[in-house]
Amino acid sequence: MNKIVKKDILKIIDDGLILIGQKNFVDLKKISNHTIHNASIFQDRDSISIAIIIYAMSKIMERTGSIDAEIVKKLKDAYDLLIKDKTKEYQDAIKNILELISKVDVKLKQYIDEVIKQAEVKKGSKLYEHGLSIAQASELLGISQWELMSYIGKTSITEEGKITDIKKRLELARNIFGA
Repeated sequence: MNKIVKKDILKIIDDGLILIGQKNFVDLKKISNHTIHNASIFQDRDSISIAIIIYAMSKIMERTGSIDAEIVKKLKDAYDLLIKDKTKEYQDAIKNILELISKVDVKLKQYIDEVIKQAEVKKGSKLYEHGLSIAQASELLGISQWELMSYIGKTSITEEGKITDIKKRLELARNIFGA
């Protein structure tokens, strides 16, 4: 496992366990957004799996107010395995947590789809940030331009974008519209 991924997963689980103990699903959802960002960057099985687990737990807590104690215990066990560099055992523990969540909440497949979709949109915004058009980025990732524009509109990418000088932006607009 990549050292950066491992360090990030350990922090995510540690922070997640604290927030679960506090029954703070709002901040747990914020962590799930961070994990989705990592899943879009690293695109490895471990980042995606923990992103799905944290997202699912945030959704379950939002709906019910708590998480099944067995799931929390298994997440603590997975954390301990990863600390001890028992990567294979950690991955097995994560797989068991996903199976347990699917038994507790029938919406697991929906959560997986949502995490993957959100990761694709975030990846598309990075492509846009690096110079591709919204149409090119959305076509490359198989996502709609509306989803991508909606996400980009919520970020500061457009303000930090390629052209910040007002005169240059006006000149570009005039060139586009032939004015």
